[in-house]
Amino acid sequence: MKTQPVLGIDIGGSGIKGAPVDLKAGDFAADRLRIPTPAKSTPAKVAAVVARIVEHFADQIGDGPIGVTIPSVVTHGITRSAANIDPSWIDAPAEQILSEHLGRTVVLVNDADAAGVAEVRYGAAKGHPGLVLMTTLGTGIGSALIYHGVLIPNTELGHLEIDGHDAETQASAGVRTKLGLTYEEYIPRLQRYYERVEALFWPDLFVVGGGISKNAGQYLPYLRLHTPIIPAELKNRAGIIGAAALAAEASAS
Repeated sequence: MKTQPVLGIDIGGSGIKGAPVDLKAGDFAADRLRIPTPAKSTPAKVAAVVARIVEHFADQIGDGPIGVTIPSVVTHGITRSAANIDPSWIDAPAEQILSEHLGRTVVLVNDADAAGVAEVRYGAAKGHPGLVLMTTLGTGIGSALIYHGVLIPNTELGHLEIDGHDAETQASAGVRTKLGLTYEEYIPRLQRYYERVEALFWPDLFVVGGGISKNAGQYLPYLRLHTPIIPAELKNRAGIIGAAALAAEASAS
């Protein structure tokens, strides 16, 4: 008997993407659907877009749970921050809002956490038995900490203070683009960031995601760390896959 796919949805600042996920294969069971994020990205307006994605895949997912990622700290279904989405998400009962709007069980999770779970279960860190620390280098720096396959949520390691600065203001891919840095100029910033994170957490493996990971060969080999550091594998599918996996896990418990 074929297992029914679980829908994962990724809420971003510019687009809301969703796809049913085959959790055995760890990949999309159908082509992804992307709808632009509303200009005023309030919870109600975003929920309406999410509903369109759910309706699009309704025949494939049945009445199963839905995993949703969001660029926010999420504690007990409440969004505590808002990166690239409307400030009205701050302290909103977002999981409840989405669940009531959709009439379905919704599991809401931080976007970097979802990507980290996907990389550990299906991607670059699949089968790794120890402490995996994933970072996403984008406009900011997201992070996910996973120990023996279990997520420790909402680590927000992009906001560590390093040398008197919020880390992501010095080492994100967005800063590299803004300042027009070459990879040679960017590497010392990454070195300082990862050596400090390493000294605080001593992970067994770093996984580096974000769009810049496709050029990992231009900077990762030049970092001098005790911890192995490798690029992510699942690219922009990771958040959706991880959200679906977490939703299935929560519904089964």
